[in-house]
Amino acid sequence: MGFKCGIVGLPNVGKSTLFNALTQTAAAEAANYPFCTIEPNVGEVGVPDERLDKLAAIAKSAQIIPTRLTFVDIAGLVRGASKGEGLGNKFLSHIREVDAVAYVLRCFEDGDITHVENRIDPIADADVVETELMLADMESLEKRISSVEKKAKTGDKDSKAQLAVMEKAIVPLRDGKPARTASITPEEMPAFLALQLLTSKPVVYVCNVEENAAATGNAFSAKVAEKAKAENAACVVISAKIESEFSGLPPEDRAEFLGSMGLEEPGLNRLILAGYSLLDLVTYFTVGPKEARAWTITRGTKAPQAAGVIHTDFEKGFIRAETIAYQDYVALGGEVGAKDAGKMRLEGKEYIVKDGDVMHFRFAN
Repeated sequence: MGFKCGIVGLPNVGKSTLFNALTQTAAAEAANYPFCTIEPNVGEVGVPDERLDKLAAIAKSAQIIPTRLTFVDIAGLVRGASKGEGLGNKFLSHIREVDAVAYVLRCFEDGDITHVENRIDPIADADVVETELMLADMESLEKRISSVEKKAKTGDKDSKAQLAVMEKAIVPLRDGKPARTASITPEEMPAFLALQLLTSKPVVYVCNVEENAAATGNAFSAKVAEKAKAENAACVVISAKIESEFSGLPPEDRAEFLGSMGLEEPGLNRLILAGYSLLDLVTYFTVGPKEARAWTITRGTKAPQAAGVIHTDFEKGFIRAETIAYQDYVALGGEVGAKDAGKMRLEGKEYIVKDGDVMHFRFAN
């Protein structure tokens, strides 16, 4: 699995420009990081990871297969989306399907590009987006609560438990705060996530700045960074214009172009890293002569469940996992060197997979 990130924002903030640039970048790097269009507004990209390239070089792998990230470019939101204004209903249904939401905020001034509300205020823009999502969540919960209440009164245990979670979730919404701020216990989290509330999704604020502010940000993005820190959200500064220019360059010219802009890596990389951190994801690898492949799991995943990401049969018949830490694999020249040095471990069902582990699963058919 990778993760699915919805890109949302008001009209004319650079949302679609950014989406097109990110997916074009991936398409141009098809040799290592394949891209495919699933729908007109959905792009799937390979997650760049230097570790995967190093592992493949050592193992002389014939193919490199990165883990996946899906971007969903969701229709521009306007005030009243929660009531169906614009493409409101379609917009809201698409958000329910993603793991995280990237709020693209206009952090640049340009007299040629009209802001839908005739102002440049990224904090206010974020509030418009969030308010529409909160209103939709509150309406959805209020409808469902009345139905679940009736079942709970009959003594149905499942309905009682569900109602308790719903009542917790609606408290912050009625107070003008997103559902993700609700006081949900770890035991209640599965039921909470099953509600598919729009504002339960982790948020990445994407500050779309002018070209000369891409490396340092500007006064607008600084305010967004403060907001993100206060909310424990992620914040990334990107210039959609630079990303668009970058995506059209041949690979050999890209490093020089980024350097001239004071950047070490493209915005796609930074956005992916922010998303992975926000969702607490880690990567493990399977490496061999045929292919070197990256797999994404949630931090804390045990070996059998990690194996199940490859195939359900691997999880069902799991026996043990041959495991080599990434640093040991590289330092010792691959699997044979790691084995000879005693750095390959046999891990059982309770082993928690670590970021960078190189794994081979033994399982019973």
